[in-house]
Amino acid sequence: MSRLQERETVPDVYNLFLAAVLFISPWLFKLTISQGRIDIWVTSAIIGILSLAAIIAYRDWEEWINVLMGVWLIVSPWLLGFAHTRAMHLSIGFGVVIVLLALLDLFLHYEKSHPDEMESREGRAQQQ
Repeated sequence: MSRLQERETVPDVYNLFLAAVLFISPWLFKLTISQGRIDIWVTSAIIGILSLAAIIAYRDWEEWINVLMGVWLIVSPWLLGFAHTRAMHLSIGFGVVIVLLALLDLFLHYEKSHPDEMESREGRAQQQ
């Protein structure tokens, strides 16, 4: 099976797509706050590079950094001073989705690498 056809790779592909959309969003939504634009460009570039690297050669740390980048997108409007703007809404929305996709990817890879552990948990749950 091709690496791109594995179900564990799908969240990385989605994160790569979200990073591309996030990168062009300052032009799409005419964001005027410079702190918001720069933050979105830099963060989306990092997420895109990490997602592409995870598609090519997966490592857990790539997903954990994506989780941190998503959390950064959520809190950065208040830390950088662009709260209550369109950039804030984009940043928070994309941040939540990126965090969820990165955590889903971590779960899928854990499930794939520990199949016996997952089956034994299911068996114990059925016995109770």
